[in-house]
Amino acid sequence: MLNDIAAKVLPMEERFKKWKKPAIKDGKPTKWNWIVRHPDGLVLGKKTDIGAFTYINAAYGVEIGNDVQIGSHCSIYSISTIDDKKGKVVLKKNCRIGSHSVIMPGVTIGENSVIGAFSFVNKDVPPGCVAFGIPAKVKGKR
Repeated sequence: MLNDIAAKVLPMEERFKKWKKPAIKDGKPTKWNWIVRHPDGLVLGKKTDIGAFTYINAAYGVEIGNDVQIGSHCSIYSISTIDDKKGKVVLKKNCRIGSHSVIMPGVTIGENSVIGAFSFVNKDVPPGCVAFGIPAKVKGKR
């Protein structure tokens, strides 16, 4: 059974051979069930993989680089009305964001970095690092 499942999962090169930028309408689910508010503030790189039920608020800018993977149920905020913070969020090339993570305003996740599932990221993460926790802290290098 595991081999059957593995046979259905394509390597990223295969999965994204025909990748096209998705249609994004303000506050409406995409065909993959993720939502963007203020889509004019979103820069979406090629071959991105965004999980279902992810919410992106791009009022002050969200830039997602090429080959970025974002797990399901994540929240990415360029503005926080709770503490009045605002700022562009940048997810650099080939970074990975684990499921159910929250990225706060003004944060940059470095190229090739990994954020563990259920993390709260309120500070920048340097390139090539692994970070996780509440709040997320760098725990090692890739």
